[in-house]
Amino acid sequence: MTHERFWVAEGSNSSSAYAAAGVDTAAGDRAVDLMKRHVASTGRPELVTEASGFAGLFRLDTAKYRAPVLATSTDGVGTKIMLAQRMGRHDTIGIDLVGMVVDDLVVCGAEPLYLTDYIACGSVIPERIAEIVAGIAAGCRQANCALIGGETAEHPGAMAPDDYDLAGAGTGIVEADAVLGPDRVGVGDTVIAMASSGPHSNGYSLIRRVIDQAGLDLTDQVPELGDAVLGEVLLTPTRIYALDCLALAAEVEVHAFAHITGGGLAANLRRCLPAEVDAVIDRTTWSPPAVFGYLAEQGGIAAADMAATFNMGVGMAAVVAPEAADRAVRLLEERGVPAWVMGRLTPGTGQVQLDGDHP
Repeated sequence: MTHERFWVAEGSNSSSAYAAAGVDTAAGDRAVDLMKRHVASTGRPELVTEASGFAGLFRLDTAKYRAPVLATSTDGVGTKIMLAQRMGRHDTIGIDLVGMVVDDLVVCGAEPLYLTDYIACGSVIPERIAEIVAGIAAGCRQANCALIGGETAEHPGAMAPDDYDLAGAGTGIVEADAVLGPDRVGVGDTVIAMASSGPHSNGYSLIRRVIDQAGLDLTDQVPELGDAVLGEVLLTPTRIYALDCLALAAEVEVHAFAHITGGGLAANLRRCLPAEVDAVIDRTTWSPPAVFGYLAEQGGIAAADMAATFNMGVGMAAVVAPEAADRAVRLLEERGVPAWVMGRLTPGTGQVQLDGDHP
């Protein structure tokens, strides 16, 4: 049974037979009611509120653009959800979802316009679903992205009652002659790092393995992490860079962005390089957040494996014209995003070279 969530509460016609099978349509309707105010907080002028209840509508003002190109991205949060479930903390995992989607969109220079979400669960608990959607709405506000619709699916028997998973899809727009990517990148360009807030939403299968094998308690205060609660540190939401990247591209000559997700810095930065250019990254220019060193120590994880799994403190990279580097760093810092020059582009074969060791 699914509960459509295009922000119109459906009438409850729950049959006793369906309820006996584990599907509570009344709970689904209550979840819709509880989340309405969160969804409303993400509105944009283009949003068409007279929706059918089955599809979200968004009015595209094509007169604003010369040659508009639509961009789309879809993603989930991965097994970070399992830590949220263990901690009983469901109000931030939606921010992670939005970050994974909109920060993929902005890599090509696209402004995120709207997002839809999908939540599958073993049992609809209205208050918990509303918490999840509140987090999604918070992320959408950070990205100025309308939460235009969604779906909650109840899967009794396929999922345990307290289990859930979520995914999202977003749409953005960019002028055809402003699309960023490898064709703009060249030798001499500078690579700017934007600090991450932690592991973001990647590497959590390894994190859970470390936790389980080392016998760590998510509720413990950890001296190495400033006496912060381990579970709270690991649930720190993904930093959302979309508006910061758009602001940067509007002010300086940006050639490409790289969203540092699964595979780490080298694998993702490589995706924005042309075949004849290498990126040389100086790891002495930053110290990763303490959580990475703690995980490496507790799990006995080699430095190379850490770098190939986690963002190690860099959540987004920008490739800019060399003369724009100082201004780019200054602009990002003014917007509250710690940033620094971490590398340069040299002649090569499309590879990323990680030099030096982190302080």
